[in-house]
Amino acid sequence: MKAANEISSSVIGRLPRYYRFLCELRSAGAERISSGELSKRMGLTASQIRQDFNCFGGFGQQGYGYNVEQLKNEMAMILGLNTPKKAILIGAGNLGRAVAAQMRFDDMGFHLIGIFDIDETYQGLKIKGIPIRTDRELYPFCSEHRPEMAILCLPQSKAPAVVDELILLGIDSFWNFSHYDIHGKYPGANVENVHLSDSLMTLSYKIKNSESR
Repeated sequence: MKAANEISSSVIGRLPRYYRFLCELRSAGAERISSGELSKRMGLTASQIRQDFNCFGGFGQQGYGYNVEQLKNEMAMILGLNTPKKAILIGAGNLGRAVAAQMRFDDMGFHLIGIFDIDETYQGLKIKGIPIRTDRELYPFCSEHRPEMAILCLPQSKAPAVVDELILLGIDSFWNFSHYDIHGKYPGANVENVHLSDSLMTLSYKIKNSESR
Protein backbone atom coordinates (compact mmCIF):
# COMPACT_ATOMS: atom_id res chain seq x y z
CA MET A 1 0.00 0.00 0.00
CA LYS A 2 1.41 3.37 -1.02
CA ALA A 3 1.42 6.56 1.02
CA ALA A 4 -1.11 9.15 -0.18
CA ASN A 5 1.60 11.46 -1.55
CA GLU A 6 3.02 8.60 -3.65
CA ILE A 7 -0.22 7.93 -5.55
CA SER A 8 -0.39 9.61 -8.96
CA SER A 9 -3.14 12.06 -9.88
CA SER A 10 -4.15 9.78 -12.78
CA VAL A 11 -4.91 6.94 -10.35
CA ILE A 12 -6.84 9.28 -8.05
CA GLY A 13 -8.76 10.56 -11.06
CA ARG A 14 -9.96 7.04 -11.87
CA LEU A 15 -11.28 6.31 -8.35
CA PRO A 16 -14.65 8.10 -8.78
CA ARG A 17 -15.21 6.18 -12.01
CA TYR A 18 -14.53 2.88 -10.25
CA TYR A 19 -16.92 3.83 -7.47
CA ARG A 20 -19.65 4.95 -9.85
CA PHE A 21 -19.39 1.75 -11.88
CA LEU A 22 -19.42 -0.45 -8.77
CA CYS A 23 -22.57 1.32 -7.57
CA GLU A 24 -24.20 0.51 -10.91
CA LEU A 25 -23.12 -3.15 -10.64
CA ARG A 26 -24.46 -3.40 -7.10
CA SER A 27 -27.77 -1.85 -8.12
CA ALA A 28 -28.01 -4.44 -10.90
CA GLY A 29 -27.57 -7.22 -8.33
CA ALA A 30 -23.99 -8.23 -9.18
CA GLU A 31 -22.14 -9.85 -6.28
CA ARG A 32 -18.68 -10.32 -7.77
CA ILE A 33 -16.65 -9.39 -10.83
CA SER A 34 -13.24 -10.34 -12.19
CA SER A 35 -10.57 -7.80 -13.12
CA GLY A 36 -10.89 -9.05 -16.72
CA GLU A 37 -14.62 -8.40 -16.88
CA LEU A 38 -14.18 -5.09 -15.09
CA SER A 39 -11.54 -4.07 -17.62
CA LYS A 40 -13.80 -4.87 -20.59
CA ARG A 41 -16.68 -2.86 -19.17
CA MET A 42 -14.56 0.13 -18.20
CA GLY A 43 -12.21 0.22 -21.20
CA LEU A 44 -9.08 -0.28 -19.08
CA THR A 45 -6.61 -3.16 -19.02
CA ALA A 46 -6.91 -5.74 -16.23
CA SER A 47 -3.28 -4.99 -15.37
CA GLN A 48 -4.05 -1.28 -14.97
CA ILE A 49 -6.97 -2.01 -12.67
CA ARG A 50 -4.88 -4.33 -10.49
CA GLN A 51 -2.08 -1.75 -10.32
CA ASP A 52 -4.56 0.95 -9.30
CA PHE A 53 -6.08 -1.20 -6.57
CA ASN A 54 -2.66 -2.32 -5.32
CA CYS A 55 -1.90 1.32 -4.51
CA PHE A 56 -4.42 0.90 -1.69
CA GLY A 57 -3.56 -2.64 -0.66
CA GLY A 58 -5.38 -4.74 -3.28
CA PHE A 59 -8.86 -6.15 -2.74
CA GLY A 60 -9.37 -9.20 -4.97
CA GLN A 61 -8.94 -12.94 -4.42
CA GLN A 62 -7.24 -15.10 -7.04
CA GLY A 63 -9.81 -17.29 -8.75
CA TYR A 64 -12.71 -15.29 -7.31
CA GLY A 65 -12.21 -11.71 -8.43
CA TYR A 66 -13.71 -8.83 -6.50
CA ASN A 67 -16.67 -8.76 -4.16
CA VAL A 68 -18.70 -5.87 -5.58
CA GLU A 69 -20.22 -4.69 -2.30
CA GLN A 70 -16.92 -4.90 -0.43
CA LEU A 71 -14.98 -3.14 -3.19
CA LYS A 72 -17.62 -0.40 -3.44
CA ASN A 73 -17.34 0.17 0.31
CA GLU A 74 -13.52 0.23 0.11
CA MET A 75 -13.68 2.83 -2.68
CA ALA A 76 -16.10 4.92 -0.61
CA MET A 77 -13.71 4.81 2.34
CA ILE A 78 -10.69 5.72 0.19
CA LEU A 79 -12.58 8.65 -1.34
CA GLY A 80 -13.74 9.83 2.08
CA LEU A 81 -17.41 9.50 1.22
CA ASN A 82 -18.28 8.06 4.63
CA THR A 83 -17.23 11.18 6.52
CA PRO A 84 -19.31 14.11 5.15
CA LYS A 85 -17.50 17.43 5.06
CA LYS A 86 -19.41 20.69 5.52
CA ALA A 87 -19.53 22.86 2.39
CA ILE A 88 -20.77 26.31 1.43
CA LEU A 89 -21.54 27.71 -2.02
CA ILE A 90 -20.59 31.23 -3.07
CA GLY A 91 -22.51 32.72 -5.99
CA ALA A 92 -26.22 31.98 -6.40
CA GLY A 93 -26.56 32.94 -10.06
CA ASN A 94 -27.76 30.52 -12.72
CA LEU A 95 -24.75 28.21 -12.35
CA GLY A 96 -24.68 28.32 -8.56
CA ARG A 97 -28.40 27.59 -8.24
CA ALA A 98 -28.11 24.69 -10.68
CA VAL A 99 -25.14 23.20 -8.81
CA ALA A 100 -26.89 23.56 -5.45
CA ALA A 101 -30.15 22.08 -6.74
CA GLN A 102 -28.83 19.23 -8.88
CA MET A 103 -25.72 17.88 -7.15
CA ARG A 104 -26.23 15.06 -4.66
CA PHE A 105 -23.59 16.30 -2.24
CA ASP A 106 -24.44 13.85 0.53
CA ASP A 107 -23.63 10.95 -1.80
CA MET A 108 -20.22 12.40 -2.58
CA GLY A 109 -18.76 13.14 0.82
CA PHE A 110 -20.12 16.65 1.39
CA HIS A 111 -22.99 18.31 3.21
CA LEU A 112 -24.06 21.67 1.78
CA ILE A 113 -24.90 23.91 4.72
CA GLY A 114 -24.88 27.45 3.30
CA ILE A 115 -25.37 29.48 0.10
CA PHE A 116 -24.22 33.08 -0.30
CA ASP A 117 -24.50 35.84 -2.89
CA ILE A 118 -23.71 39.53 -3.01
CA ASP A 119 -27.05 40.22 -4.75
CA GLU A 120 -29.58 40.91 -1.99
CA THR A 121 -32.52 40.12 -4.30
CA TYR A 122 -31.74 36.46 -3.73
CA GLN A 123 -31.91 36.81 0.05
CA GLY A 124 -34.52 34.54 1.58
CA LEU A 125 -34.86 32.27 -1.45
CA LYS A 126 -34.24 28.63 -0.63
CA ILE A 127 -32.61 25.79 -2.54
CA LYS A 128 -33.29 22.34 -1.07
CA GLY A 129 -34.34 24.09 2.10
CA ILE A 130 -31.13 26.12 2.38
CA PRO A 131 -31.70 29.91 2.46
CA ILE A 132 -29.53 32.15 0.30
CA ARG A 133 -27.68 34.59 2.54
CA THR A 134 -25.92 37.84 1.71
CA ASP A 135 -22.13 38.08 1.67
CA ARG A 136 -22.30 40.12 4.89
CA GLU A 137 -23.39 36.96 6.70
CA LEU A 138 -20.43 34.91 5.48
CA TYR A 139 -18.06 35.70 8.35
CA PRO A 140 -20.45 35.03 11.25
CA PHE A 141 -21.85 31.93 9.55
CA CYS A 142 -18.42 30.41 8.95
CA SER A 143 -17.24 31.35 12.42
CA GLU A 144 -20.18 29.45 13.89
CA HIS A 145 -20.50 26.44 11.55
CA ARG A 146 -16.87 25.90 10.45
CA PRO A 147 -17.34 24.69 6.86
CA GLU A 148 -14.39 22.82 5.36
CA MET A 149 -14.95 23.45 1.65
CA ALA A 150 -16.30 26.23 -0.58
CA ILE A 151 -17.88 25.92 -4.01
CA LEU A 152 -17.04 28.99 -6.06
CA CYS A 153 -19.68 29.85 -8.69
CA LEU A 154 -18.86 33.54 -8.96
CA PRO A 155 -17.12 35.64 -11.64
CA GLN A 156 -13.32 35.39 -11.87
CA SER A 157 -12.98 39.09 -11.01
CA LYS A 158 -14.79 38.60 -7.69
CA ALA A 159 -13.01 35.39 -6.69
CA PRO A 160 -9.64 36.69 -5.33
CA ALA A 161 -11.17 38.77 -2.52
CA VAL A 162 -13.61 35.99 -1.62
CA VAL A 163 -10.86 33.36 -1.54
CA ASP A 164 -8.72 35.62 0.68
CA GLU A 165 -11.61 35.93 3.12
CA LEU A 166 -12.32 32.20 3.08
CA ILE A 167 -8.67 31.35 3.70
CA LEU A 168 -8.69 33.67 6.72
CA LEU A 169 -11.81 31.84 7.91
CA GLY A 170 -9.93 28.54 7.78
CA ILE A 171 -11.35 27.18 4.50
CA ASP A 172 -8.60 25.87 2.25
CA SER A 173 -10.50 23.46 -0.03
CA PHE A 174 -12.33 24.66 -3.12
CA TRP A 175 -14.49 23.30 -5.92
CA ASN A 176 -13.68 26.12 -8.28
CA PHE A 177 -15.92 27.13 -11.20
CA SER A 178 -14.60 30.70 -11.24
CA HIS A 179 -11.46 30.24 -13.45
CA TYR A 180 -9.43 32.08 -10.80
CA ASP A 181 -6.01 30.47 -10.24
CA ILE A 182 -6.20 29.81 -6.50
CA HIS A 183 -2.95 27.84 -6.47
CA GLY A 184 -1.11 30.87 -7.81
CA LYS A 185 -1.51 32.57 -4.43
CA TYR A 186 -2.29 29.59 -2.19
CA PRO A 187 -0.25 26.62 -3.45
CA GLY A 188 -1.15 24.54 -0.39
CA ALA A 189 -4.91 24.74 -0.95
CA ASN A 190 -6.95 21.72 -2.05
CA VAL A 191 -8.46 22.79 -5.36
CA GLU A 192 -10.52 21.00 -7.98
CA ASN A 193 -10.98 23.34 -10.95
CA VAL A 194 -14.01 22.91 -13.19
CA HIS A 195 -13.76 24.41 -16.69
CA LEU A 196 -16.92 23.58 -18.61
CA SER A 197 -15.60 25.46 -21.65
CA ASP A 198 -12.48 23.27 -21.71
CA SER A 199 -14.65 20.16 -21.80
CA LEU A 200 -16.74 21.57 -24.64
CA MET A 201 -13.64 22.53 -26.64
CA THR A 202 -12.23 19.04 -26.12
CA LEU A 203 -15.44 17.63 -27.60
CA SER A 204 -15.09 20.05 -30.53
CA TYR A 205 -11.57 18.71 -31.13
CA LYS A 206 -12.83 15.11 -31.11
CA ILE A 207 -15.63 15.93 -33.55
CA LYS A 208 -13.23 17.77 -35.86
CA ASN A 209 -10.79 14.87 -35.94
CA SER A 210 -13.44 12.19 -36.30
CA GLU A 211 -14.77 14.03 -39.35
CA SER A 212 -11.30 14.03 -40.92
CA ARG A 213 -10.90 10.26 -40.63
